[in-house]
Amino acid sequence: MRTASVARKTKETDIEVMMNLDGSGLADIQTGVGFFDHMLTALSVHSGIDLTVRVKGDLAVDCHHTIEDAGIVLGTALKKALETSAPIERYGSAYVPMDEALGFAALDVSGRPFLVFQCEFAADRIGDMDTQMAEEFFRAFAFQAGVTLHLRAEYGKNDHHKAEALFKALAHSLKQALALRPGRQLLSTKGVL
Repeated sequence: MRTASVARKTKETDIEVMMNLDGSGLADIQTGVGFFDHMLTALSVHSGIDLTVRVKGDLAVDCHHTIEDAGIVLGTALKKALETSAPIERYGSAYVPMDEALGFAALDVSGRPFLVFQCEFAADRIGDMDTQMAEEFFRAFAFQAGVTLHLRAEYGKNDHHKAEALFKALAHSLKQALALRPGRQLLSTKGVL
C-alpha cells in the first residue's frame, strides 16, 4: 500500500499527517483554520487520497506557519508514500468550475519541484485564512513533494470559489498522475525521474 505517516514539530507548529494514496477520499482534518480545513477536505475527497491532518500552530500570530508548514508535511508525506510505488502515470491536469470561477492545474510528479501560481484575489482573507497563503501552501507542498505544479484561476469574482477551484483542480490532477501505469514501465525517456 502507498501510505505514509509524517510528523514535524517546531517552535511554531506541531503537525501529524497520515496519507493513503489508494484510499477513497476519507478526510479527517483539524488545523485550527476553518477555511483551510475545508480546502484540505476538498483535496482529499476529490483526489481519493485518505488524509488525516492534525496541526497545532501559533494562530495567535496568524495562520502563516500553520498553512505553510502543513504544505511542507503533506508534500513530504506524498513523496514518502511514492517511495515504494510502482511506476505512476506521472502527469495530470484538470479544469474545475466553481460557479462563476474556473480553476486549472497541471502537474508532473517528476522529482523536480517548481510552482507557477496565477491567481489574483480581491480580498485579503477568506474566512480565517489569508488569501496570500494559498500560494504559500501550494509552493511548500510542491517543493517538498518534488512536483512541478502550475495553477491558474482562469477567471472568477468570488475568492472562495477561485481558491476552491484551484484545490479541486490540484486534487483531480493528482488523481490522474498518481494512477499506477499499466505494464509498470517508468514514464521517462531517461529511464529515471
